Amino acid sequence: MSEHVHVHPPHELTESHGESTTRSERVLELFATILLSLATLGIAWSGYQAARWNGRQARDYAQSNTARSLANRAATTGAQNRTQDLLNFNRWLEVKTEGDQQLADLYQRRFRPEFLPAFEAWLAEDPLNNPAAEASPLRVPQYHVAELEKADRLEREGTQHFENGKEATERTDSYVFTSVFFASVLFFAGISMRFVWRKMRITVLVLGTLTLIYGALQVATLPAL
Repeated sequence: MSEHVHVHPPHELTESHGESTTRSERVLELFATILLSLATLGIAWSGYQAARWNGRQARDYAQSNTARSLANRAATTGAQNRTQDLLNFNRWLEVKTEGDQQLADLYQRRFRPEFLPAFEAWLAEDPLNNPAAEASPLRVPQYHVAELEKADRLEREGTQHFENGKEATERTDSYVFTSVFFASVLFFAGISMRFVWRKMRITVLVLGTLTLIYGALQVATLPAL
């Protein structure tokens, strides 16, 4: 009785098409995993930058409010100083024209130190005899009220901080917007693994790749903190 030996080739050799399919699936799965990783990094970076810019926005708006509050206070003090200068000068001028030099000297001693340079410059024009002289020391170039100038400076600072806050708000919104694209990449890469039809899987991965590239380009054009 003869024995028959049946030799069966390995399954891997007889199913070359199946092996090719498995290899391509692994490549697609690896590509999807890479997309997931990159998209996760993109979301993390966008979220971090959005938080930083949001903090910058809050700080700039707070500084703007503080500067404008100080500007209002300085403007009030400056207006009071200007009013004091005007009243003291009018009293001085009144008694001076009446010939009461002693009382005029008294009012002059009450002039604020900041007012004296303008008053002396005005006197140098001989205003009591010179019709071309300025009518008041408050109108000569030497007259300055430090508090009013401080108010103007603080108001400009407040405006600048407010504009910086608006810009920071736009940066925050832009980073949040890019995180939406990276989240879409997560969706495309995740859902691609559920498709059996390879063409559909490749199509979804291509869409995810294009979305990732667009998001990355958007991040590259945005300033970072």
